Amino acid sequence: MKHSIKLVDDQMNWCDSAMEFLRDQTDMLVVGVIGLQGTGKSTIMSLLSANTPEEDQRAYVFRAQSQEIKERGGNQSSGIDFYITQERVIFLDTQPILSPSILDHLINNDRKLPPEYNLPHTYVEMQSLQIAAFLFTVCHVVIVVQDWFTDINLYRFLQTAEMLKPSTPSASHDSTGSSGTDEGSEYYPHIVFVQNKAKRDEFCPRNLKKMHMAMDKLMAHSHLKYKAGTLSMLDCNIFPGLGRDYLETEVNLFLLPLLESDGEDALSRAGSGSAPLFSLLPGYRGHPSFSSLVSKLRSQVLAMSRCQLSHTILTEKNWFHYAARIWDGVKKSSALSEYSRLLS
Repeated sequence: MKHSIKLVDDQMNWCDSAMEFLRDQTDMLVVGVIGLQGTGKSTIMSLLSANTPEEDQRAYVFRAQSQEIKERGGNQSSGIDFYITQERVIFLDTQPILSPSILDHLINNDRKLPPEYNLPHTYVEMQSLQIAAFLFTVCHVVIVVQDWFTDINLYRFLQTAEMLKPSTPSASHDSTGSSGTDEGSEYYPHIVFVQNKAKRDEFCPRNLKKMHMAMDKLMAHSHLKYKAGTLSMLDCNIFPGLGRDYLETEVNLFLLPLLESDGEDALSRAGSGSAPLFSLLPGYRGHPSFSSLVSKLRSQVLAMSRCQLSHTILTEKNWFHYAARIWDGVKKSSALSEYSRLLS
């Protein structure tokens, strides 16, 4: 694949075009992403899947916001985009959750709402919850991208999406179940929090510890696998003097600094230094380069455990049919309908 294709279009309809890229084999990993508008979801997904920070962003597999879209406060991604790598890793990029630009577009373009929704903001919130609940059911790993620490509403949204997540379908024509688990067992994915555009002081061990403690308290009642122990910044040689026991409550949190090219860094240093000697010295960043950090994040995400998504083992093509069924179920969900009535 050269570029991503639509799995769900901007009208929230399922698309079948991804089927031709899938095989009848079971060794796959499904990675999804959610986050607020402009946090860098598409850029991070492109870098985890097929691109490098040095490449032109216009060639990324998931299109990032152009400068024009940023300036008018718009969103680039719509619906859900699909990309599969040579290593059989499926990446799902999504439109921003609770997006003000999608709400603005609904209001100003007089787009007709589905009959079950009275208010535009209710429709936008329910769209976001449908996407999140879908990802929580069909992905092994869901990356939650934020660009500041931290928005309490994001955690409320995650809890709501978890509550409204479809239950794991039981094995058909099998009353005993082939996996040996009881019928009440539910599937929950790994959650990885990526703090994008992190500032230098956020890489300070003391601040990092506070972030982990705060997130652990906010997610304490969640069944999502937010502290599986398989993703750790302490394993990346970023903090060589710190032992694994420094973070008593380590959650799946990874920090990425602002994406800047080394050439721009060098130019800014040369322009700011008064003496020629000092202008050649590397500026103090307080963290490794963006390239090395995103490479470490990629290796840790791809190494995360691949639990069974349903009570039967799925091939890539089985997964596609399963995901289509889940998406249809999410759109017709009585729990989501009841919740939307509460919001109205």
